[in-house]
Amino acid sequence: MHVQEWLETVPAVAVYALVGVVIGLESLGIPLPGEIILVSSALLASQHGDIDPVVLGACATAGAIIGDSIGYAIGRKGGRPMLAWLGAKFPRHFSEAHIATAERSFQKWGMWAVFFGRFVALLRIFAGPLAGVLRMPYWKFLIANVLGGIVWAGGTTAVIYYVGIVAESWLKRFSWLGLVAAVLIGVTSMLVLKRKAKKAAPEPVAAPAD
Repeated sequence: MHVQEWLETVPAVAVYALVGVVIGLESLGIPLPGEIILVSSALLASQHGDIDPVVLGACATAGAIIGDSIGYAIGRKGGRPMLAWLGAKFPRHFSEAHIATAERSFQKWGMWAVFFGRFVALLRIFAGPLAGVLRMPYWKFLIANVLGGIVWAGGTTAVIYYVGIVAESWLKRFSWLGLVAAVLIGVTSMLVLKRKAKKAAPEPVAAPAD
């Protein structure tokens, strides 16, 4: 069953909780489809009055901030042995190459890596734990974490919600042309943010041959 179709079968409070928990766990360092859940829920909110987009955005933002903060605490306590353990459990996401790429981003961009990391899937998972491992001062991490969580979670909810509203209105007037135009506006907005975020992350460097 499609994510949005499944979300339509559960009450609004369960949607709020699901969004907050999934995004929180992803921000903590567990590879989960937080962005997919958020986008699907925001689109659902635009079509059903039972889901309040403000509450949805608040839950997503809270999950992002709290999850990242827990990830920071775990990374600070666990250190590099924890990254090695994660690499064994989730080799696709926590490989040595991915960790090295994320670490270079932090060393080069500092707080901005945490902020823009919200818009990049890899860094979104790494940001909290890696900031703790690298002993970034917590006050710096917290500022970037809060601002990044608000802009990413709140901004994504708002953009997708209003795209859904416009799409539904245009769909009634102009059939599929309105839907295509509305979706393109939303996708373009998200791509611009993602492109700016990816500029903050350096390209991975190939490992030297033995």
